[in-house]
Amino acid sequence: MKRKILKISLVGKTNAGKSTLLNNLVGEKISITNKKINTTEDFVIGIVNINNTQLALYDTPGISFLSENKSSKKSKLKKNLWEGLNQSDIILYLIDSKRIELNDLKNDLPKLFELKKKISIIFNKTDLIKAENILKDIKLITAKYKIDTFFNISAKKKLGFKNLIEYLLKKSKYGEWLFNKDEVSDKDDIFITNECTRNETLSLVHQEIPYNIEVINKTFKYLNNGQLKIKQDIIIKNERYKKILLGRKGSKIKDIRIRSQKEISNILNVKTHLYINIILSNAKKI
Repeated sequence: MKRKILKISLVGKTNAGKSTLLNNLVGEKISITNKKINTTEDFVIGIVNINNTQLALYDTPGISFLSENKSSKKSKLKKNLWEGLNQSDIILYLIDSKRIELNDLKNDLPKLFELKKKISIIFNKTDLIKAENILKDIKLITAKYKIDTFFNISAKKKLGFKNLIEYLLKKSKYGEWLFNKDEVSDKDDIFITNECTRNETLSLVHQEIPYNIEVINKTFKYLNNGQLKIKQDIIIKNERYKKILLGRKGSKIKDIRIRSQKEISNILNVKTHLYINIILSNAKKI
């Protein structure tokens, strides 16, 4: 059977549910999900293979980076957003149904339509609201914009996936696959395990620190007993972050390690031993 492929950009405001949708379509956790803003930094590709069709889903940083921003950190996020948009065939714009802001569409859609690609809107978390609340917004949107179609889903509960997948399969075109049949992401296990630690740091540390750290893998080794040994460095740029990350008597970094270790074990389905060091840039281990 001749192969088909479709490249899809998932865009939307922070916490619209892009990463949750990606993870649940793929069937594995490959992209970081967190309630804090801009948790997706690198753009991650999730791969879904159905019969002769490959769906490559690009999880991008928050849609706010369509606008100009001079911050070097945000410039990287903006670059990753546009890279995903430019590589894709179609765009899926996710909206949190509990927080529909038509002004956001007014700002974002004209920029996206400049790419001359089909745009569909996904109302996520529709299990939490009344259906009639969405209908009036659909009428307002269709009166002004040429949207290909609309979907109502719950990414978390996997509701509405059937119609969405059928639509994506119909949009696919004949072409060579970008990834092998057994691949689920363009990212390797080291990237995913680093993201687990970054995610737990985001969850447990409430200052600006998580946005100023980098997690680097130093050791990723399967032991003779089949268990996994991982050593990671959390790189900090300011020594004042040390005390906050460590916590009282090392309690904070211990919690980060335990939670990340558990998450890694669940994702990779292997007992994991995680060791974390805090490193000040251009300094010795802390």
